[in-house]
Amino acid sequence: MLSVGGRFHGGAPPWQRPRPTSCLTSPPASSSGGGAPADDSEKLRPLLVERYRDGVAKRYMLDGDSKLQVRLEKHEHLLNNAEDGKPDSSIPRAITDFVLPAGFPGSVSDDYLQYMLWQFPTNVTGWICHTLVTSSLLKAVGVGSFTGTSAAASAAAIRWVSKDGIGAFGRLLIGGRFGTLFDNDPKKWRMYADFIGSVGSIFELTTPLYPGYFLPLASLGNLAKAVGRGFRDPSNRVIQNHFAKSGNLGEIAAKEEVWGVGAQLLGLSIGVLILDTSGVQSSYPTLTLTWLGVRLLHLWFRYQSLIVLKFRTVNLKRARILVRSHVAHHTVPGYVACNEEENILTWERFLQPQISFGVPMERMLGGGEPSDMVSRLLKLYKNEMYILFVDQSESKEPAFVVTFKEAATSMSVLRSLWQAHWLHKNKPKQDDVFALLEESLAALEGGFTDFIEQMERAGWDQSQIFLKVPKEPVLVLEQEHLDQEA
Repeated sequence: MLSVGGRFHGGAPPWQRPRPTSCLTSPPASSSGGGAPADDSEKLRPLLVERYRDGVAKRYMLDGDSKLQVRLEKHEHLLNNAEDGKPDSSIPRAITDFVLPAGFPGSVSDDYLQYMLWQFPTNVTGWICHTLVTSSLLKAVGVGSFTGTSAAASAAAIRWVSKDGIGAFGRLLIGGRFGTLFDNDPKKWRMYADFIGSVGSIFELTTPLYPGYFLPLASLGNLAKAVGRGFRDPSNRVIQNHFAKSGNLGEIAAKEEVWGVGAQLLGLSIGVLILDTSGVQSSYPTLTLTWLGVRLLHLWFRYQSLIVLKFRTVNLKRARILVRSHVAHHTVPGYVACNEEENILTWERFLQPQISFGVPMERMLGGGEPSDMVSRLLKLYKNEMYILFVDQSESKEPAFVVTFKEAATSMSVLRSLWQAHWLHKNKPKQDDVFALLEESLAALEGGFTDFIEQMERAGWDQSQIFLKVPKEPVLVLEQEHLDQEA
C-alpha cells in the first residue's frame, strides 16, 4: 500500500502490488453548486480540477488535516465548449460529436457545414431514385411487370433495398463513432476493412444453403461489407493524401480510379471464366474452395500493398519505435526503417510497455493514503503538461497511466512516451516510486532534446507529429495552488 511518503511496503515494486481500495472522500455538495460547509470552506486548500466533457468536474482539495477531499460538481453551462471550439447549441453533444469532426468548427474550413447541409438532401433524393430504379430492373428480368400486377416487383425491391439499408447503418456507425481513428493509423484500418469484408462474403456464400433465410443472411453480409467500406474509404483518403506531395489530391484520386476500374474489368472477366467452368457451376463446395483460395490471395496482396507505404507522419506506433530506439540505443531510425519495423496488424493494448492515456486521477492514486500524493505529483510535474504514474494493479511488467493538463499537445504525449519507455528500461531497484519518477524526469530533461535533434537529422518533421491528446479528463490547476507554488 502506498504510504504518505510514496513508498511501497513489503519490498514489492508497484506493478506487483494488488490495487488497494480507495479511501478518497467526497463531501456532500451544497445547494450553491457543490461548495463545502461554510465553517470548513476556509480550511480546504484547492489543488486541481478534473474536467469531463459532459460538464462533470472533480475538484481535488486538502482539508485542515491534509486529507484529500474529492468533490463532484456539475456545470451544465460549461460542457467544455471552449475546449472543443464548438459554439453553444441546443443540439445534444452526443449528436454533434457523431456527425461533426472533432474540434469543429476550428478543425475545418468555413464552408464545411453549409456544404454538408446541401449534400444531405442531395444524397436522400439519389437513394430514392435508386429504390425506384431497382424495382424497374427487377420487373425487366421477369419479377412482375408494368402491364400486370407489380406487387411481386415492389416486394422484391423492398426486400433488396432493406438489405442495402441495413448495410448503410454499418457505415453510419463507423463514420460517426470511429471517425478519429483513420488519420492515426490508416494502414491498420485499411487491412481490417478487408478482414471485415471477408466475413460479409461468408454470410452471402451461405445463402444457397439456407434460401429461406436469404434476407437476414444477405443483410448480415451487406452489413459487414458496409462496415468494411466504412473503414476502407476514410483510410483510402488518408493514403491518397499521403501520395499527393504536390497538392494534387484530385488527380491522385482520379488515377487511382483508373487503376481500380482496370482491375475491376480484369477481375470480372476472370470471374466469369471461372464461373463458366463445369466444376464450379455444378459443385457448391468447389465454388466455396475457389472463393477461399482467391480471397486469401487477395488478403496477402492487400497486406503487401500496405507494408510498402512509408509515412513521414508520427503516429503512436511509430512514436513508440522511435522512442524505444533512442532510449535503448541513443539513435533514431529514419522514416523508411521505422515504417518497415511497424507492425500494421498490432493493437496498441498489446504493445510493451503498457501505457494508458487519459486516466482519471483517482485511478492514478490507487487509494491507500493519498493525502500527500496529489501535491507531490503536481510539484513533480509542474514543468510538464501531463502527469505519469506507475499503475499499481498486479502485473508482471510495469504499466503506466497518464493524464493530461489543459494545455497538453502532441509533444506532451511524445514526452510521456519517452519517460514511460525510460522507466520500462530502467526498472526500479528501490521501493520509492517518487524517487524513480524524479530520476526519469531528469533523464527526460536531458535526453528528450537530443531525441528531437536526432529526429530532425533522420528526416522527421516536428509538424508531422500527430499524437492525439485524450478529450477527457482534462486537469486544470487551481489558481491558489499555482500561487502557492510560485
